[in-house]
Amino acid sequence: MSPDPTPTEGLNCLVTGATGYIGGRLVPELLAAGHRVRCLARSPDALRDHPWADGTEIVRGDVTDPVSTAAAMRGVDVAYYLVHALGTGKGFEETDRRAARIFGEQARAAGVRRIVYLGGLTPAGVPDRELSPHLRSRAEVGRVLLESGVPTTVLRAAVIIGSGSASFEMLRYLTERLPLMVTPRWVNTRIQPIAVRDVLRLLVGSATMPAEASRAFDIGGPDVLTYRQMMLKYAAVAGLPHRVILPVPVLTPRLSSLWVGLVTPVPGSIARPLTESLRHEVVCREHDITRYVPDPPGHPLDFDTAVALALRRVREAQVTTRWSSASVPGAPSDPLPTDPDWAGGSLYTDERERVVDVPSDALWRVVEGIGGENGWYSFPLAWAIRGHLDRLAGGVGLRRGRRDATRLRIGDSLDFWRVEAIEPGRLLRLRAEMRLPGPAWLEMRCEPLGEGRTRYRQRALFHPRGLLGHAYWWSVAPFHAVVFGGMARNITRTAAALAAEGGAPPAHEGPARDAPGTGGPEA
Repeated sequence: MSPDPTPTEGLNCLVTGATGYIGGRLVPELLAAGHRVRCLARSPDALRDHPWADGTEIVRGDVTDPVSTAAAMRGVDVAYYLVHALGTGKGFEETDRRAARIFGEQARAAGVRRIVYLGGLTPAGVPDRELSPHLRSRAEVGRVLLESGVPTTVLRAAVIIGSGSASFEMLRYLTERLPLMVTPRWVNTRIQPIAVRDVLRLLVGSATMPAEASRAFDIGGPDVLTYRQMMLKYAAVAGLPHRVILPVPVLTPRLSSLWVGLVTPVPGSIARPLTESLRHEVVCREHDITRYVPDPPGHPLDFDTAVALALRRVREAQVTTRWSSASVPGAPSDPLPTDPDWAGGSLYTDERERVVDVPSDALWRVVEGIGGENGWYSFPLAWAIRGHLDRLAGGVGLRRGRRDATRLRIGDSLDFWRVEAIEPGRLLRLRAEMRLPGPAWLEMRCEPLGEGRTRYRQRALFHPRGLLGHAYWWSVAPFHAVVFGGMARNITRTAAALAAEGGAPPAHEGPARDAPGTGGPEA
């Protein structure tokens, strides 16, 4: 990294916590702003799947180790401190304290121009001893860094709205899975949430603050809401039925965390400090950050907009990592390879794979010819029944058929599916338009293996909407082996027969089929 950057060249930035939620999204934002980035990680291999990894310098180290931290600081202008010991068990406050002290000392020794830290918004007028350990530690880390002798920006945020954020995922799961909730008293606590896009914008802007600016700033969105209001508004944006929320006074922070752990997949070690932090009101007392990082038009984003953008990762971007919304390429709410397994909401999948001794073009002709008169290669009676049930529910059923017997294009209706993406010879992705308690997709891929062999990959995906969606998936899951397994088996068998005959199957003959049975085209 260049030791003497000029403003037009950008700055040399060190990012800790790049394997985490905020850090992993901050790095590409810094690169887009023209800065150079070095990432400090205990396990550099955890970053190799990020799309930005090749454009950064990744070094091994730990903020609790002075030697590796000092090495990472060499030539750095701005050092981002985005790590904390939340979820590591007892003693995390001492670990946070020691790590912050080491980071500040090494930054000063290396001549770093600025430290930027993202902490938690603390309630006004509440002594530290009455704060949750989580909030108390966040506040102490900010003080340690401010006292380091290096100009420091401390950004203090409450709930960050973005898929993958632990706070937001807890909100998501609680709202989606419980149409009727008996909740702790903290659902009436007022909170000022902020969109992840605004957090990242402020983090990037903090890099160029003047040296005399060394202080903490409260950051938040335009809405001040109770947790109850946040759940109700989330349900409205997500298209869920109205939620009934009944607060009760008997749930202690520990019982609350156990309750959250039961209802959501957020680990209890994370859920407990988050629920403890909700005992106090967290609302911004000032908005002085705009003196140094002005709000562009339309920012900060309101709660509803932030939720809608975060949900896009489930409804669009997470269907396949190769496809994202053209209107917001590389959105900060899109999924990353290192997001925790419980992040992003539930996305049920059924995956099948078979290798067939036929060229990929023969297999592709069968895939592209699916539906309509050719059928769905698995239990035609069950598919017909499913189509009739869909029509009775007000859906489109199977009556639409195909536009063309052998060729498909994006936007084509295909029975009760629609072609969402097609890469000739490689990929067909269909989005369900049948009546379902959540969006669903069906993907079919052909992967040439050489020497006349092809791998067929089939994936059904379903994002449940509310408790009914989860119940639906598990009610049909026992039939997936025969429905989707039969589909994969018969598609590859038909391709083998096509290759042997040297031609395409007439549409009226239909595909090879298993014996009749039960089940249906569940996704």
